Amino acid sequence: MAKKVKTGAGRPGLNTVKEGEAVYNLMDHGISLAYWLGLSAVHAKKIVSDFDILKLGAGGLTKNAINNLASFIGISRKHIAENIFDISVKTLERKDNKARLDKKTSSHAVEIARVLQHTYDVFRDEEKVKRWLNRENRALNTAKPVELFDTLSGLNMVNDILGRIEEGVYS
Repeated sequence: MAKKVKTGAGRPGLNTVKEGEAVYNLMDHGISLAYWLGLSAVHAKKIVSDFDILKLGAGGLTKNAINNLASFIGISRKHIAENIFDISVKTLERKDNKARLDKKTSSHAVEIARVLQHTYDVFRDEEKVKRWLNRENRALNTAKPVELFDTLSGLNMVNDILGRIEEGVYS
């Protein structure tokens, strides 16, 4: 049985879960992903491992998760639907707010949320995250990081650049 242990890290309400000798930092998993996807704290607390993240994507996210991502990234719903998820904005708009999206789109959204969390971990400010994602980057061949969010390879490239920034390598 998991025991909650409060920490003083980051945004209010974040904590870790301790199971036996293992301590899971929810900032690395559930709470952070839930924040970017607009999920409730109840759902966030259920995400304590990478397998829970897989289940989250496979179970399908709602349209609101896509809207939250667009807002945090600083792009329109039309742009995120058509240029990143390759679905018509009209198709997305016709969906009920609580209707589940397909597995592919949901998993892609979860990966974008993971990149958003990594970006936040590097810059520690939501406005800086938004600016960095929407600014041309020489390390990405003058592409804006958000322009690479349409493929998993692009998301990996953005994550690699963030890792380089964390390590102090010129990027």
